[in-house]
Amino acid sequence: MSADWIEDEVIAAPQEAKTPHDVAQRAAYEVNKLEKRLCRQMGQAIIDFNMIEEGDRVMVCMSGGKDSYGMLDILLKMQQRAPINFEIVAVNLDQKQPGFPDHILPEYLKSLGVEYHIETQDTYSIVKRNIPEGKTMCSLCSRLRRGILYSVARRLKCNKLALGHHRDDVLQTFFLNMFFGGKLKGMPPKLASDNGEFIVIRPLAYVAEKDLVRWAEHRQFPIIPCSLCGSQENLQRVQIGKMLREWEKQYPGRTETMFTALQNVVPSHLMDHKRHDFKNILATGVPDADGDRAFDAEEITPPALTGLPGLQVVMA
Repeated sequence: MSADWIEDEVIAAPQEAKTPHDVAQRAAYEVNKLEKRLCRQMGQAIIDFNMIEEGDRVMVCMSGGKDSYGMLDILLKMQQRAPINFEIVAVNLDQKQPGFPDHILPEYLKSLGVEYHIETQDTYSIVKRNIPEGKTMCSLCSRLRRGILYSVARRLKCNKLALGHHRDDVLQTFFLNMFFGGKLKGMPPKLASDNGEFIVIRPLAYVAEKDLVRWAEHRQFPIIPCSLCGSQENLQRVQIGKMLREWEKQYPGRTETMFTALQNVVPSHLMDHKRHDFKNILATGVPDADGDRAFDAEEITPPALTGLPGLQVVMA
């Protein structure tokens, strides 16, 4: 698929803001830049990983949070300009959390004119009954939710499931697996479902969370907080998120560089003998690009996906 359809026209940059009109123009310019960046990043992810193809019926999983709202919003823009035809079905799982405003999403989705389905299943009671007070609920909750969403996708005849995980989620998952799971494992932009029946995609994989926050504020999405797990401040994911934000604050550009690393894996310079045949390495006398250059200085230029200037880091 060509990348030509991704680009969007940018409003010309206004001069220095001196009047209320200038301020309004500057605000419009910044919003236009943000929209262009979001469309470009999502479009590039779709192309890079072949996420959506002709004739796909994509189930967009809606939680009521900023990420899923942003994903649906930008996907609908992509659908209008893409050189292929695909269908979108927005799906929300109402888990019967106490106080959950179950009218908000149906009203919002109806106003968009998008096909949607609300699935009601009381997973909240199951989680509360089986998880001791103070323990992390995410594991059981996600397993229950996943099984239900597969069932809904089957009934709605969807072949793709779109989840709203963004770039920061991808990095957090990588560090969670490394620090607490002993694995170099992340959150792939595209993979087969557990049962092999569907393809799971993450169209926001290249998108920074801060841009989704800004877009949600601009679009004034009717955000629904998650009362089931949102108050669990000691979650390992929460702590990893704080760590990454502190790193980015202290060393601007570090998040970009780390994300780039996930796209530049060199198995010969790690230690997994199942992924690289260390046992049978021979001295051939022929120069090898993957040879012993582990301590050489390298210039790393992250791909220009976030709209930020390219960062060059010298590894000493």
